Amino acid sequence: MGRVQWPFHKGMEEGCEKQPAEGAVVDMVDVWRRYETGQVEALRGITLHIDAGEFVSICGPSGSGKSTLLHLLASLDLPTKGRVLVDGVDTSTLRGSALAAFRRERIGLVFQGFHLLPALTVLENVMAPLLPYCSLRILRERARLLLARVGMEQRTNHLPGELSGGEQQRVAIARALIASPRLLLADEPTGSLDSATGFTVMELLQELQHTCSMTLVVVTHDPRVAALASRSIRIEDGMIAQSASTVAL
Repeated sequence: MGRVQWPFHKGMEEGCEKQPAEGAVVDMVDVWRRYETGQVEALRGITLHIDAGEFVSICGPSGSGKSTLLHLLASLDLPTKGRVLVDGVDTSTLRGSALAAFRRERIGLVFQGFHLLPALTVLENVMAPLLPYCSLRILRERARLLLARVGMEQRTNHLPGELSGGEQQRVAIARALIASPRLLLADEPTGSLDSATGFTVMELLQELQHTCSMTLVVVTHDPRVAALASRSIRIEDGMIAQSASTVAL
């Protein structure tokens, strides 16, 4: 892959790039995932369509298949049966460097445990995913814009260990947005935070999803977080038990 050169057009000065508002970003068709160890069927016949610009929550009890579903959307795992299309691409057809490039450029990931590199500064952590692939000048400018967007512009030279949990999650969100992904996936993004900080983080994700026209999928066990989405999907025993507008829940 060549070096990335972003066009800094309207919207980029605010730390986000507007995404196309039409078309499906996720299409899962009759997806099954069986783990050979123990013959466990983590997902059973999942069919799911998520449009561009949607904010969808995925909830359910422990062991229901939420994390497996997220891993398939993130192209970190492959289905045993069925098709997973992300941004129109069947991810099961990608291998090696092509798969890595697809994840890097099209998918942003936010984890419960932050996963910041302790020896790198806040700015370096945000830049890290694209360091080998982008002009350093452009990448540094992009990272600073994103840190300002999440309210962390005064902490660029701090190490992760010097930040609160909420601040670390803000940095993790900025890092996830560094390549202007079409799809942002958040796995229990408030799970390691107290209630007040978690609510602030969710407010930030909602604001970014709206202003950047991103597609946001949040996996959560917290019904309060699930209710913030425009659509909530409940997974039970590896199947979709409910999919409805949160207004109706």
